Amino acid sequence: MANDFRFDDAPLTGTQLDEGARVAMRAFFDDRYFRFLMPSDRARARSATILFHEQLKHLGKGGRVTTVRDANDAIVAVAGWLKTDQFPPPLLSQLAQLPGSLRAFYRQPRSLRIGARYLSTLLKVHPKEKHWYLMLLATDPARQRVGAGTLLMEDGLSHVDAEGVGGYLETQKEENLAYYRRFGFDLKETLNPMEGGPPYYTMWRPPR
Repeated sequence: MANDFRFDDAPLTGTQLDEGARVAMRAFFDDRYFRFLMPSDRARARSATILFHEQLKHLGKGGRVTTVRDANDAIVAVAGWLKTDQFPPPLLSQLAQLPGSLRAFYRQPRSLRIGARYLSTLLKVHPKEKHWYLMLLATDPARQRVGAGTLLMEDGLSHVDAEGVGGYLETQKEENLAYYRRFGFDLKETLNPMEGGPPYYTMWRPPR
């Protein structure tokens, strides 16, 4: 693990939200789902940055955003969790994200329809058991595989285990399944929300 990293759980504000959103955008830029959602590189970079910014900004009081920073205090990885009984987020948090989401899909009705279909499918299978929900885990591609994501996972799971509840996440990448299994998650379902679109994988970590 790189020894110049430090974990930070201070709330993100202002330009830090922008920085965290750009890290997430770069991490998911070549993701199959985001390419299917927004085929244009330029549109994808713009829209994904807006979506991640709004997600990080409006998780609500039940959210926990954490980062890993390098020796220059730059964000290299970011995670967003929803704590027990905080999914779905409060209505006010959802409404606060709406203007940004509409701005992200401005003049992209196809992307809006695809996103709505996937979201509807994911909502239907979200577990009812008590759990922490990992909404986002992203590491800058230039700093992957050196331990930044592990710092974020270990922090989040320490809270999950302290409560004795389950953990839940979704991932669009099949290659991520082995990574999350290292932390005790098992494949729950493979979803195919749209013909011709990439699958989504849900994973569950039983209470410890």
